Amino acid sequence: MLLFSGDPHGDFRPIIQAVETYSPAAAILLGDFDLERSLCEELEEIAAKTEIWFIPGNHDADRDEWYDNLFNSKLGERNLHGRVVEIAGKRVAGLGGVFRGKIWMPPAAPKFSTQQDLLSTCSRGERWRDKIPRKHHVSIFWQQYQALRAQRADILVTHEAPSSHRYGFRALDELAMAMGVKSIFHGHHHEHYSATIGNGIIVHGVGAAGVVDHE
Repeated sequence: MLLFSGDPHGDFRPIIQAVETYSPAAAILLGDFDLERSLCEELEEIAAKTEIWFIPGNHDADRDEWYDNLFNSKLGERNLHGRVVEIAGKRVAGLGGVFRGKIWMPPAAPKFSTQQDLLSTCSRGERWRDKIPRKHHVSIFWQQYQALRAQRADILVTHEAPSSHRYGFRALDELAMAMGVKSIFHGHHHEHYSATIGNGIIVHGVGAAGVVDHE
């Protein structure tokens, strides 16, 4: 069993309780953690009981400490963004973060295809830790999307929603179809629902701090 956790926003009790109750092979968190301490500290109770994976949400780069407590935690290597990993026999692809008008807002063409493209336009004062502005570390870039599109997966986890949600993106439908995905799990909108999009792909929206399962 895999468990998927919607945006915790500081409340990790539901996913901790679900892991203790159901003993899943893995728990995958869908972003927006609001971490006042490291992710490994927040999930210490279940770290030895299941594999923990995550994708980032848009709020995970709102503050320096939130960013560091996620990406620089001991669980930082479990970031699924931009890659496909076999978890409990399933190929799981991750696309964290959000679309932004300054970078790429489908269906419009991307303004910056890569982080390096953006960095080349940033003044020293605009840079964060000598890299792109902090908030754009959780922006979706065209290159990341295209790299995933060339791979295959069973499950796609995203922070943004596909077209099944009124604020979703057809580009995510197209990504899932290109990858041969059967199921999508997303957070961001704090709404629990299930729907079906093209190619019979089943979409599960996961509510704030909510938990859903996949056998």
